[in-house]
Amino acid sequence: MNCDVLLAPGGEAILVAIKQATRDTPIVVWAADYDPVATGHVASFARPGGRITGVSLVQSELPAKRVESLKELLPNAKRIAVLADTATTGQLAVARATAKHLGLELQVLEFKRQPCDYDSAFSDAVRAKAAAVLALASGNFAPARRRITELALKHRLPSMFTHSQWAEFGGLLSYGPNFSQSFRRVAEQVAMILNGSKPAEMPVSNPPSSSWPSISRPPRLSVSPSRRRCYCGRIRSSSNGPPHLCAAPVRRTDEAN
Repeated sequence: MNCDVLLAPGGEAILVAIKQATRDTPIVVWAADYDPVATGHVASFARPGGRITGVSLVQSELPAKRVESLKELLPNAKRIAVLADTATTGQLAVARATAKHLGLELQVLEFKRQPCDYDSAFSDAVRAKAAAVLALASGNFAPARRRITELALKHRLPSMFTHSQWAEFGGLLSYGPNFSQSFRRVAEQVAMILNGSKPAEMPVSNPPSSSWPSISRPPRLSVSPSRRRCYCGRIRSSSNGPPHLCAAPVRRTDEAN
């Protein structure tokens, strides 16, 4: 393979395949759903060593922030359902540790093969009385964004995702890096290597902290304020309490009767 630099965007499997196919060519990664340090591909973020550098979306830290955000939104929640697969092992460990610290139970809905049966998974979450659903970062979930968010709305489960694009399909919240800025940084690193820089001496970058978090609310999921009633019949009487999340339309208390 006669290249001056190789790009490995996405999951860890892409990087592994490129490493196996080449011996000396520099590699710039865009690590979407794995931690290149924790998985042993680079020595450290500051000094990666070897021939690999790039951008990491810090999936070893973001799951904790997502669990914390759900707990802040739903302080009375006891159980959260988590969508996981074989690519999210490290993220799941972080989510478990955070949930334990916050007194939350995680109901892990793990998909070990394709196609994923999301309908059955969400039915299991409802039966287990999960208060919300969290989707970990996996390339397997992205093509099913519409279906996953539709099921969350159907079952009235507040949902947390990895990127604001999920909100376009109806997801409630997302917490994650700015993809545009991270890809721009990858391009800059490719240019640096072509101009003579050594990957071993180029820090693995993280998206700028000013771009985090990206938090969005979809228009179809209503947040009913104080003294308003959902068609489900519930009223939040205190203006200081947490919002009542419901996929049903909202009507005023004086219109309820």
